[in-house]
Amino acid sequence: MPDPIDSGALCADYLANVHALMASVLAEEAAAMDSAADRIAGQIAADRLVHIYGPGGHSNLAAQEIFFRAGGLMHVSAILDEGTLLSGGALRSMAIERMPGYGKIVISDWGLGSEDLLILVNAYGINAALIDAALEARRRGCFLIGVSSRQHAAQTAPDHPARHPTRQNLHDVVDIAIDTKVAIGDAIVTVPGLSERIAAASTFANAFALNCLVIRTVAKLADRGIEPPVWRSGNAPGGDEANARFVGRFRQRVRRL
Repeated sequence: MPDPIDSGALCADYLANVHALMASVLAEEAAAMDSAADRIAGQIAADRLVHIYGPGGHSNLAAQEIFFRAGGLMHVSAILDEGTLLSGGALRSMAIERMPGYGKIVISDWGLGSEDLLILVNAYGINAALIDAALEARRRGCFLIGVSSRQHAAQTAPDHPARHPTRQNLHDVVDIAIDTKVAIGDAIVTVPGLSERIAAASTFANAFALNCLVIRTVAKLADRGIEPPVWRSGNAPGGDEANARFVGRFRQRVRRL
């Protein structure tokens, strides 16, 4: 009888691999993140919103990661469209993210224009809703920052059913692309004797890249002598009172607030 699988060792491998992934994003994407933070800081200094959209089942988590979040910027407005949220049904979400034209409708409905900045996040950077959102936002004059994996996009077949009809990748259609370096398939843990890998890494990579953007943006604003409004946890002492000082400023501007 074979020895039992050491699940603790597998968890340790997972931690090590996720840490290595985030370390590579930090080291190799510093220039892209710094350029993106410059643009975001400019938006906030001008008291303009920073929009973020993650069209895709779990990519929606990325938009939620820096929206209405303790330590997050109040100028962030998440586009939480019901179509691709898993709460509406996982298979339904996947079908909609693969639907050409859908992303265009979302951006049009949101009314973004030439003074807007939009962060688009998607683990794999290929789906039709994502690319249509990017193309429509570009047509409207938005500045676009993309957060996705170049490797995953490059290694996904050109005729994959999730792809946009033009076969474009997110990093090809944005002004600044931040590479999360997620390997194709996303899952990174191999269990002896099993054929499928388990434990995805993209949520960590997306969240880390986005929080680094927030950190870099706030540092740049502080260098300018600007203290941007930041959410405090409502469960922390004085949280409700601290947030109440600014809520009126954003209540009618941030649609999902």
